[in-house]
Amino acid sequence: MIQVEFANKAKRILEADENVVGLAVGGSWQTGQLDEFSDLDLILVTRERISDDKNKMLAYAEKLGNFLSGFTGEHVGEPRLLICLYDSPLLHVDIKFLTPEELESRVEDPVILLDKERRLQSVMDKTTAVFPYPGYQWIEDRFWTWVHYALLKIGRGEYMEARDFSGFLRMTVFGPLLHIKNGNLPRGVRKVETELQPEDFRALQSTIPAYDKTSLLAGLRSAVELYRHLRTGLFDSSVELKTETEKRVMLYFEEIEKS
Repeated sequence: MIQVEFANKAKRILEADENVVGLAVGGSWQTGQLDEFSDLDLILVTRERISDDKNKMLAYAEKLGNFLSGFTGEHVGEPRLLICLYDSPLLHVDIKFLTPEELESRVEDPVILLDKERRLQSVMDKTTAVFPYPGYQWIEDRFWTWVHYALLKIGRGEYMEARDFSGFLRMTVFGPLLHIKNGNLPRGVRKVETELQPEDFRALQSTIPAYDKTSLLAGLRSAVELYRHLRTGLFDSSVELKTETEKRVMLYFEEIEKS
């Protein structure tokens, strides 16, 4: 596969670089789900920290193949990430630039391709990968205010904003909670088509509205029902439910439905 060929070539190129400690790969490669549509998630570990210098990051990326373009990942909260596109073949490659110390805090145990002096393996042996899970209280504190926000937009006729906001709820609330219900890591809506039970995927689909008031309200009503169902199954007694907020927002929901 082109991802494997690229990674092996990168390993050969980087092996002679004295600043390079090691090279690893995560994502679909690490989970055994690599296919022709997968991007490549490389982790480049160096002695000297270079993630604070975009030009140095780009210089490394340009060595690895027919580089087309690249930009840093502030928009996903990770400025140490360089998101790259290569040609011949056309391939999306994410390169995260870390020091050995920074590798200690990670969301997964990557597959090691290059490991000088066993520095990467040593770090992984001494530390544990922790994937971030959503806080149930954090969601409950916000959910009903989010529903109210969507109702305001529908009521005003800002249907595009309301439709986009339904996507935010799927990414932030329903995708993660449904993945947890199905025993998966809470990766937003990634691979929900194949990793959720059919009835759960249908419930998620029911939250997707068309561009009109009736459909937007129906989708939001389905979102509320789905959240209540997931909350009942996943939350324990330590989560303080915002019952009064929920009640008042749902009364307003009825007002918007009647208007």
